[in-house]
Amino acid sequence: MGLLGLIAVLAALVVVVVGVVYAGHGGPGAVDVWVQTRVDGVGAPWLHVARATDFLGEPVGAVLLVGGAVAGCLLLRRPRAAVLLVVGVGLSVGATRAVKPLAGRTIHDGNLAYPSGHTAFLTAFALVAALLAAGRLRLGTAAGTSLVLGAALVAGGAMGWAQVALGSHYPTDTLGGLCTALALVPAAARLVDRTADRTAGRLAGRRAERAARRTADTRQSEYR
Repeated sequence: MGLLGLIAVLAALVVVVVGVVYAGHGGPGAVDVWVQTRVDGVGAPWLHVARATDFLGEPVGAVLLVGGAVAGCLLLRRPRAAVLLVVGVGLSVGATRAVKPLAGRTIHDGNLAYPSGHTAFLTAFALVAALLAAGRLRLGTAAGTSLVLGAALVAGGAMGWAQVALGSHYPTDTLGGLCTALALVPAAARLVDRTADRTAGRLAGRRAERAARRTADTRQSEYR
């Protein structure tokens, strides 16, 4: 198991532990209160920054961001990258929606809060982009891992800050969203790679069979 795999396992444990600790709660914990007193209720111009960041996790913003990235991958003839973007982001956001009713943590009149789907989305998007960049630049294990983790922390931290600043989530909700993406994107990358490699192998095998048949047919025609 590589370093990213180990981090994914630890992230999954964080999601479970934090979810169990705050299961069924309808208010902030001690950590949430400490963070909220330093982040919540920001004024202009940071309020506008928070709203713009939040928009990236809304349906329209998310579609525009992912759609533009997928289009770019296809234009660069990187279909595997396009698939990874869709699968990695979709799996992360889908997981937060599945976990929310299980955790049962609420905010603002019973809205399910844990884990944050917005934070999971932007973290997953940044993770996939960093993985693709590391592969494209042919970075070593240490440099590539640093790039991937750095991108995840920056993107997840930015969206987490925005969610807390706008009062949409508790800080621990955003931690859960960030860790959800950290846990699932590496698994999605491995799944996409294995599936693509198997598909490529099958296609190569079929091409080889066709070439062999053509060669055999050509030889038979020569002997006639």
